[in-house]
Amino acid sequence: MRETANLSSFYQAMHKAINELRKLPTKTVTLIHHDDCDGLCSAAVVKAALEREGYEVKTFCLEKIYPEVIESLHKNVGKTIFYADIGSSHASFISKCNAGRNLTIILDHHDPTPATDPKVYDLNLENYGFRGESDFSGATCCYFFAKALNERNTDLSYLALVGSCEIPNGFVSLNKAVLDEAIENGDIQGEGKKIKIVKFGTSVGSFFSKLQILGPVGYYEGGPELGIKVCLEGVNDEAERKIAELEERRKKANKNLIARLYRERLKETDHIQWFDAGDMYKGMGTKVIGQFCSFLSYQRRLIKPNKYIFGIVNVPPDIPGWGRLEKTFAKASVRVPKNMQTLIDQGKMLGAVDLLIKSSEGFGIADGHQYAANVVVPTDKKVVLIKNAEKILSA
Repeated sequence: MRETANLSSFYQAMHKAINELRKLPTKTVTLIHHDDCDGLCSAAVVKAALEREGYEVKTFCLEKIYPEVIESLHKNVGKTIFYADIGSSHASFISKCNAGRNLTIILDHHDPTPATDPKVYDLNLENYGFRGESDFSGATCCYFFAKALNERNTDLSYLALVGSCEIPNGFVSLNKAVLDEAIENGDIQGEGKKIKIVKFGTSVGSFFSKLQILGPVGYYEGGPELGIKVCLEGVNDEAERKIAELEERRKKANKNLIARLYRERLKETDHIQWFDAGDMYKGMGTKVIGQFCSFLSYQRRLIKPNKYIFGIVNVPPDIPGWGRLEKTFAKASVRVPKNMQTLIDQGKMLGAVDLLIKSSEGFGIADGHQYAANVVVPTDKKVVLIKNAEKILSA
């Protein structure tokens, strides 16, 4: 937690946004959310909290803030739009698209850009001195909003903890406060990695792993919608079957890719090691390439511990529930090997998201954190991205 962390200012901004929400005559909400476990938990928290207040919530799972998609969502007037575990990194662009038309509330933990539209409330706790890499998840931010909306929403605390499992240093800071509250209220039992969601009788870690499959791998076949249902109702037989099917598909793709990398090795520059998976994950959401890069960062026989890891995959052109993108894109995910993370914290090396923002300036859509980030670029800019990144790192 940063020394300048200010939770009271966050609560003031949040209550202001809630007051604006309550003033509006419309009871219909568009909820845009990410597709990983944290995104599904975030969406489930917001959906449940709003529906308890009588709102009709339409969820829309989006892997990236594609400009043409965001422009279309904000072109009308008088709507209420929520972003959960997505949006903060592009709050400036969202503000430009919104132009005062719609109440827009962002609940996220990715590195933010300034919201310039007074109707856009970016309630990311990063704006109040906390760290999205360690102190809180997107689901935790959403949980604080839900609790401010109505105190009875404390029963949703388990979702903040499940979403926070993506943070590698465990439950600290704000997440530790949520954990303590959940244990006190009887929603969570146990200690360490064995903490259990009482009403589902399953561990938080197991729940996290299943949602990490449902949303990203099943992105193009209803996985996110099923994932939100699982968040609120538990894992039923239908979900178990779907998870097993999707996981088998991902394992096969991972196995083929790791075998290829052992044969061909990663391509290298002075500061970067990278590979292009092309269509090897066809039919799955592009989040899977980031998951693979995280796995790859621990494969010491394959990777160099002192170089950024770039993994590239082609982006399918269809957005479920929206339509087809005009251009063809590729996604590059970046992971920072463990021993480089301290250097980033000390300011001696560029963080992953900062590197991608700089190297894709003018053609990319980048967001994320300092140890893990991603960018979507036109397919003909893949090599340009690598060359730009190496040039920046060599300066």
